[in-house]
Amino acid sequence: MKVLIVDDEAPARNRLRQLLGDARDYTIVGEAENGQEALDIAAQHQLDVVLLDIRMPGMDGIEMAHHLNKFETPPAVVFTTAYDEYAIDAFEANAIGYILKPIRRERLAQALQQAARLNSDLLRDLSDKAGVAKPRKNVCARVHGELKLIPISSVGYFIAYQKYVSVVHSGGSDLIDDPLKALEEEFERQFVRIHRGALVALSAIESLKKTEDGRTQVMLRDITKDDELIVSRRHITNVKRRLKKG
Repeated sequence: MKVLIVDDEAPARNRLRQLLGDARDYTIVGEAENGQEALDIAAQHQLDVVLLDIRMPGMDGIEMAHHLNKFETPPAVVFTTAYDEYAIDAFEANAIGYILKPIRRERLAQALQQAARLNSDLLRDLSDKAGVAKPRKNVCARVHGELKLIPISSVGYFIAYQKYVSVVHSGGSDLIDDPLKALEEEFERQFVRIHRGALVALSAIESLKKTEDGRTQVMLRDITKDDELIVSRRHITNVKRRLKKG
C-alpha cells in the first residue's frame, strides 16, 4: 500500500517513517510538512493511505482531507493528533483511523486497519469536535483531471446550476460539487444568500442597484460576471441588513 506522511514536525515524520519501514505491506511514496505540499504529491501518485497531522500552519489536516475527497479515488486517512481522550472518543465513535501522539507501533498498526475514506459531512463533524480552524480557506475543483484550489478570498459568488455549483472568482469560474446549502453553512460569515440559487461574498458587493423593472441587482467589484445577480424579495431584507452590519 502506498502511503504519504504529512506533518509539520520533522521528528513526527521521522518516527512514522521508522515505524513503517518495518512493515512490508506499506511503501512510503513521499513526505510533506504542510497541506499544499501534500496535495501536490498526492496528485502525482495513486495513494492508498495518508497519515495526516491535524494542526498544521496554513492548511490544516481537516481541510486537506476535504480536498483529498475530490480525488477520483480518495485515499484512506489516518489522522495523527495530540488531542485529549474526549476528542479521541469523537474520532473513535466515527470509526476513523487516528494515532495519539507520541506514536506507538501497535497503535499505528491498529489505526491503519481502521483507516476510512471520509465524506464531507463526517469531516465537518470532526472539524467541530476537534476544534480546528474553520471554515476552509479554499474550495477545490477538478479541472482536466487535476485538483485546483480556489482561495475563498478570491470568490465573488457561488451559483447553482442543476447538479453542480459554479464558483465565480477573480481568476474566472469553475464547477465544484459542494452543495450550495453546505457552502452557506460553512461560509455564513463571509457570504449572503441573495436568492435560492446564489451566495455572494459580502466583501465583493459594491452596491445594490434598482433595475428598470423595479428589481434589486447586486453590483460587484473586481469580479467579471456573466450572471445577473438579482436579490429575491424573500432575501432583500437580510441582504441589506448584512451589508449595513458590515
